[in-house]
Amino acid sequence: MRRTLLAFLLAFLVLTGGTASAQMRALSDTEMSSVSGQGLFTVGNSSYNGFDFTRIGLDADVTLNANLANLRLGEYTYAPRNGGGADLDIGALRFGRSDAGDAQRLVHIGNPYFEFVYQNTGAAGQREVVGMRLGFDSISGDIGMKIATLSGAMRIDAGALGAIDTLTDAGGGKRWDGTCTGCTLSLSQVGAVTAGDASGPSRDFWISVLKTPVTFQAAPGMPALTEAQAGVWLNWRDKLAALNLTGMVPANNPPGH
Repeated sequence: MRRTLLAFLLAFLVLTGGTASAQMRALSDTEMSSVSGQGLFTVGNSSYNGFDFTRIGLDADVTLNANLANLRLGEYTYAPRNGGGADLDIGALRFGRSDAGDAQRLVHIGNPYFEFVYQNTGAAGQREVVGMRLGFDSISGDIGMKIATLSGAMRIDAGALGAIDTLTDAGGGKRWDGTCTGCTLSLSQVGAVTAGDASGPSRDFWISVLKTPVTFQAAPGMPALTEAQAGVWLNWRDKLAALNLTGMVPANNPPGH
């Protein structure tokens, strides 16, 4: 679990290493009087279904261009379905794209956050950390992906062909290889997805690391979340559409390369 958590934290540092730019200018006294602000970090506490939560949010919008490869999180033996031996086995995850003849397209994320989960131990006044999750309040843009094994709750809209949905998996989405009996589509066919649509960004992307199952609170206006299982769990169901069904991951060369 220690190795998994370290990899998880390193992934967060990479994901939040996007590019941003701004030009500073002086404000007059009149302009200053109409400006209000708050600290960069926000902290909130809550309780739900017997668990306590502390969320630390980065109150910022981030423009992201990142390429991750051979990402394996949650490596341990899981007898019911060991699969590739990892909860998440992702060969490629590319935030942004730079297809030939196409302008660089970046991914935009809003309010990245960490959320720690606590549970009473039974002893008076004592609690223990049972896990954490990393998420974004919003994410929009094109993301290339090549997923061999997924543990989580994911739904990808494939238009007239239907949807690729972990809810069709008899194993409940734990170490799912993306196939199901009677389904016409599989996760291996998806080379990229588009997060968000004309009505707004996708609002439920997060990855958790837990030692016991936990049901997190859903974002305002969102349906109830599927219970996150022990180990590493990925949630992403809102406004997620297949960009292609060829299995080809689009190129993503960082700006200036």
